[in-house]
Amino acid sequence: MLNIANTIATELTVNTNQVSAAMKLLDEGATVPFIARYRKEVTGGLDDTQLRSLESRLTYLRELEDRRQVILKTIRDQDKLSSELEQDILNAESKTLLEDLYLPYKPKRRTKGQIAIEAGLAPLADALWQNRELNPEATAREYVSNDKGIHSEKDALEGAKYILMERFAEDAKLLETIRRYLKKEAVLESTVMKGKEKEGAKYRDYFDYAEKISKIPSHRALALFRGRNESVLQLTLNADPNQEKPIQHSHCESLITDYFDLRLSSKPADKWLNQVIQWTWKVKIAMHLESELLSELRERAEQGAIKVFAENLKDLLMAAPAGPKATLGLDPGLRTGTKVAIVDATGKLVATTTIYPHAPQNQWDKSVRTIVNLVKQHKVELIAIGNGTASRETDKFAAEVIKASELDNISKIMVSEAGASVYSASELAALEFPELDVSLRGAVSIARRLQDPLAELVKIEPKAIGVGQYQHDVSQSALAKSLDAVVEDCVNNVGVDLNMASVPLLTRVSGLNKTLAQNIVNYRDEHGRFNNRKELKKVTRLGPKAFEQCAGFLRIAGGDNPLDASSVHPEAYPLVNAILTRTHNEVSALIGNSDLLNSVNASDYVDEQFGLPTINDILSELDKPGRDPRPEFKTASFKEGVETVSDLTPGMILEGVVSNVTNFGAFVDVGVHQDGLVHISSLTDKFVSDPRDVVKAGDIVKVKVMEVDVERKRISFTMRLDEQPQAANNKDNQRGTGKKQDGKPAHTQANKGKQNNASAKGKSKPAANAAMSDAFAAAFAKTKN
Repeated sequence: MLNIANTIATELTVNTNQVSAAMKLLDEGATVPFIARYRKEVTGGLDDTQLRSLESRLTYLRELEDRRQVILKTIRDQDKLSSELEQDILNAESKTLLEDLYLPYKPKRRTKGQIAIEAGLAPLADALWQNRELNPEATAREYVSNDKGIHSEKDALEGAKYILMERFAEDAKLLETIRRYLKKEAVLESTVMKGKEKEGAKYRDYFDYAEKISKIPSHRALALFRGRNESVLQLTLNADPNQEKPIQHSHCESLITDYFDLRLSSKPADKWLNQVIQWTWKVKIAMHLESELLSELRERAEQGAIKVFAENLKDLLMAAPAGPKATLGLDPGLRTGTKVAIVDATGKLVATTTIYPHAPQNQWDKSVRTIVNLVKQHKVELIAIGNGTASRETDKFAAEVIKASELDNISKIMVSEAGASVYSASELAALEFPELDVSLRGAVSIARRLQDPLAELVKIEPKAIGVGQYQHDVSQSALAKSLDAVVEDCVNNVGVDLNMASVPLLTRVSGLNKTLAQNIVNYRDEHGRFNNRKELKKVTRLGPKAFEQCAGFLRIAGGDNPLDASSVHPEAYPLVNAILTRTHNEVSALIGNSDLLNSVNASDYVDEQFGLPTINDILSELDKPGRDPRPEFKTASFKEGVETVSDLTPGMILEGVVSNVTNFGAFVDVGVHQDGLVHISSLTDKFVSDPRDVVKAGDIVKVKVMEVDVERKRISFTMRLDEQPQAANNKDNQRGTGKKQDGKPAHTQANKGKQNNASAKGKSKPAANAAMSDAFAAAFAKTKN
């Protein structure tokens, strides 16, 4: 356990005692949000990001340790565990290396090498390996035995060859040597399967593609794997990218020769040994390591995609809330009509209807009158419009409603409706609105997510919110775990109103689960609102541990104790009372009194339980209790008359909302039902390694249209507004082989001018395929519900 703590501490660049303390808290059932917020003294101030990394690595290293002990026991039971091997196993820092060391001792089905050993050919293999002066055929003649199935010298040499091949291929240090070389130099090549050119047209950027496996970003890797899974692309790993095909002698064969310090020349056994080495590489090691490295690439790509999804989800959940205002939600539709729902300032549903302002019914005037009446009746302040089909038409309709109502205090905002249909058909929605038609539930969700995105979006499975790329191609369990952690962190960062929160929102609070959340709501329904945090202890099955974990994140506005409306944990109330006693004040006089709080010397209150970090946090919270960490609410204005992709022209400057951020750029919604890409090289005039350093999901930005492909629905934007659209690209560039900007290939700009010379055929192949090609890499990977 100490070794695990040391390893993680080194990786996180923190002290071992910090990691050990965090591990102990996690093992005792504490959550990451609770540890990050209320146990800073114990962990030395580890934040939630560090704690999430610690938690993930802890799981991996414990699994590694469990596997290590199983392997040691298995080899020990075989009576083959030497002290040197035991030390190598104890020092193995990865599952891959551990399995390499175990390979020779791993129970396996009978191989050709084992059969040859059983036939008595091991001495022949050893003799030819140790003495290259021996003549292979003459030496093998002594081992010919019809009874053992060895009918000729050729059979004997074949068996000896397989014995050595398996011995070499199970040498852990040799495998690691070749693995290091391949990770650095090997190139992944992609070609189109014969006859699949038309069917797999969306993958045409990868019909003749090569890139170093170490350089392939997650979105391209996942596109390649999807193409292979759909039997459109064939993927191969080229270990010798600088050699012309067919390759006569692989560098990996030289690595094997060098590893065993062989100097093969003209000795009698050299030719045979050279063949053994060639077969060892081609038959045993190459296929094994290709499979391993491609699996590793997929895993790395999945982790990258999951990270992007998690970051975008966090930005969406932490988007600015419009606040407690009566809101009208419009779920746009044509033939089936536009669904309407109105919720009051508390989010309670007060009215629903369906209108038909658009074709084919064209009941525009009637619909305007209907909505104007509802707006006035319920004192609506905000109109939330879903951004799906007919959204721009509905946006025009909302403008007409505002004009006809003659009210100045109404604003209309386009809202992402991703996941609304999933919520509408969910069991939760059925319980919340049992009498409401499924189609109308989506309008309720659209209205509520404008009031408070976090409170509403927690009701939807994170994967259905649609801000990821290739989300169906990654490990669903790993994705769910990562996204759940994001939701948990966001909910606890903002805090939850105990008397208003729904079961889904309460479920995400530190220390609570679905059962406890439901019990809290049941208690609230039976006994009325909570007046203080102590009442939580009366909730069925909510014990001391759950109370400790959740209490600080649950807020009570207008309760018995003003501290219950803050993030000050009940365990710290005695500390606040000590401050009140020493300053001769009441709580009401202390809260929000910056001058008084600034005069408090935090070090005067340090004791065994509370250190400076906690005391400073408490003073900061008392200054601005219950402060919402989310940004100020703002809205984007889409340009009138720009409603479809065909309305866009190069050079046009528009305002839009960042809908998604990837490793290669940001997608921006300008209201044309198709998000456009701002490539990473066009986000700013400065070099950018991570697009999130410049933008995040939900940001309102100005973009210039650079290129429009109406047929394939691809839009290229730039945020460098002084940048000028290029003239029509040549045929190769139109096919995605390096669209130029400022006279340089876009992928070259994005990589600081570095050129990719990886080519299995000795000709230049662009690896990144530029901005529009990266747009392809995510265009069909994005999921919108």
